[in-house]
Amino acid sequence: MQVIEKKKELIALIKNLKKEGKTIGLVPTMGALHEGHISLVTRSVNENDLTIVSVFVNPTQFNNPRDLETYPRDLNKDVELLTSAKCDYVFAPSIEDMYPEPDTRKFDFGYIDTVMEGANRPGHFNGVGQIVSRLFELIPADKAYFGMKDFQQVAVINKLVELIHSSVEVVKCPIIREVDGLAKSSRNMLLTEEYRKNAPHIYATLTKAFKFAKEKSVQDVKDWVINEINSNPLLKVEYFEIVDDTELTPVTNWNKHKGIVGCITVQAGNVRLIDNITFK
Repeated sequence: MQVIEKKKELIALIKNLKKEGKTIGLVPTMGALHEGHISLVTRSVNENDLTIVSVFVNPTQFNNPRDLETYPRDLNKDVELLTSAKCDYVFAPSIEDMYPEPDTRKFDFGYIDTVMEGANRPGHFNGVGQIVSRLFELIPADKAYFGMKDFQQVAVINKLVELIHSSVEVVKCPIIREVDGLAKSSRNMLLTEEYRKNAPHIYATLTKAFKFAKEKSVQDVKDWVINEINSNPLLKVEYFEIVDDTELTPVTNWNKHKGIVGCITVQAGNVRLIDNITFK
């Protein structure tokens, strides 16, 4: 496996790969890799001739400087994991190389950028659009792999593909969980022992909500989930929304939508934990 740090080197490599007619899978990450990321890599390795994983903590998608500062980084460990997963190339650029000049582009993602994470983290998804569009330009992959833990982000990526007229196929991959149900996340390693012990209460609550959703109204389910999680003194719901799984518009009736998903973000100390569950 080869680690590439410069855009010029990457561009030259891609040019040669395309001449050889190789199919390319791209897995964009911010590093601090775990089994969830590796599941994306494994799928890409199985479905493409070559797999490229980007490792870059993108500053433009952080609206909280402290969050950017504390985001976990361990490139050496990431490289070890990716080598074991049979990844072919790692692209790990510097901020200066990715952003030699400030990126002032604004993307119109419409309604999906105004709710949930979009409402709570202004500018976050525009930053996601900035970095992912640059990666799609540098790496004209056949397929790009994203985990469904960040459900809203995947919706934004799909919209981005339309906006920039990219030919890449966005491959949505299932959430990978710990044995106790907590969704795998790079931020989990920032949890203290006490918060980590209590964090599985989030998915346990979502699972219970799924079981009795057919017997309760949408509003009753929303209220119950929020109250149940907030009953744990170490957890605080930032939002829990039950939405259409395509447009992310609010759902008020279970029977009026083909696909329904519940999206939640919970504050566990200084760490934001994101999860979701498909109701329909």
